[in-house]
Amino acid sequence: MTDGYARISGGHVAYRAEGNGVDILRIPGNMLAMDVLTDEPHVSRYLRRLGALGRLIQYDFRGIGRSDPGDAGTDLNVEMLAGDALAVLDALGVDRVHVVSEGGAFASVGLTLAATAPERVRSLVLANATARTLAADDYPQGHPRDRIERFLDENIDPEQHWVDPDANVDDIGLTAPSLAGDDGYRRWWVAAGRRSASPAVARFVLGMFVRTDVRELCPLITAPTLVLQARRNLMIPAGQGRWLAEHIPGARYMEVPGADQTIWGGEVDRYLDEIEEFITGRRGGAVERVLVTVLFTDIVDSTAQAAALGDRAWRARLEQHDAIVRRELARFGGREVNTTGDGFVAAFDSPTMAVRAADAIVAASAEGHLAVRTGLHTGECERRGDDLAGLAVHIAARVAGAAQSGDVLVSRTVRDLVGGSDLRFADRGEFELKGVPERWQLFALER
Repeated sequence: MTDGYARISGGHVAYRAEGNGVDILRIPGNMLAMDVLTDEPHVSRYLRRLGALGRLIQYDFRGIGRSDPGDAGTDLNVEMLAGDALAVLDALGVDRVHVVSEGGAFASVGLTLAATAPERVRSLVLANATARTLAADDYPQGHPRDRIERFLDENIDPEQHWVDPDANVDDIGLTAPSLAGDDGYRRWWVAAGRRSASPAVARFVLGMFVRTDVRELCPLITAPTLVLQARRNLMIPAGQGRWLAEHIPGARYMEVPGADQTIWGGEVDRYLDEIEEFITGRRGGAVERVLVTVLFTDIVDSTAQAAALGDRAWRARLEQHDAIVRRELARFGGREVNTTGDGFVAAFDSPTMAVRAADAIVAASAEGHLAVRTGLHTGECERRGDDLAGLAVHIAARVAGAAQSGDVLVSRTVRDLVGGSDLRFADRGEFELKGVPERWQLFALER
């Protein structure tokens, strides 16, 4: 992985490049910084699968995350942000790149880049994108100005806490309705927004995007273009996506089921299947089924601990926990698959090593005054790049959810597979695992 800074007028833009293969530039689809994205499982999974297609390049807009605001001031516009993307490519020595641009008016940066620097863009993917947000006489697909202004006033009010689904404006209900009932996602969304930009910066940047109109650039785009549109998207109605496809020469238009504005919502695999085929020429080529032992770790009562300790102390405690888990995964041959904010998902070829790693993680965490519980299951999973999916992953998660503080809890499958080792288990009885057929007999490691 390469973390660096590209020089811009008046400062620097932070970027990150990770992986191998063809270069893929992700234009941010919101005002969230790169450093907060992998904290959320849905977003992290999306980025890992996108990154499995090549070398994924990301960067923070000016004034967001680790990027300087530069000297644009109130003259900031999408042309400057597209120029920042070129500065990132130059810093990395990249001549041509596949561009993936998400997020309504934020995608105007990708549109501008493709139109004004066609020699640098190999292909363009537009996901729930628009060339203009506001309605006009010649653009009835847009939103009324007063509606957008009201949304900005309420949505970027620092006094509002978008954890309450009864709030006046529920931006998660609009941008990611499939995740609206996920309390963890809601907490992450609020915290990530606060860590990425101040209220004034957020209002200014979002206001700039809302006023942007790049319709005149669309006929100038020569790169092969794929327009992906959520069919029931309320933020960016399908009419805006169709307009793009009709005005970009040779563009391919594809509607995706669902209503999520964010690409990492409930239909993320539909989007990624289309993107994979468009960029690589194959569909699902990165998928394989593998037999692995899946380990879930979880800090017990993490929310209460975070509240009691405060943000700074809790962050230090999390960093201590993360270091312990990663040390033991390396020691016992495990592979980190995902982080869940207060836990990990890991995969092992050996169920015995997985159990020993779980035991070591629990013990080392206890020495650091952290209570951790773990759950394991062995089964076949779909592997896309470094990511795992399938019923076996869900079973392991449910086993971990049934564990008590300090437990290494395993399914009967794991217990049977390690039968020739010196590991001993106590029968905890049968459990109903939410969303999983039948009752499951679970066992706790005896120490």
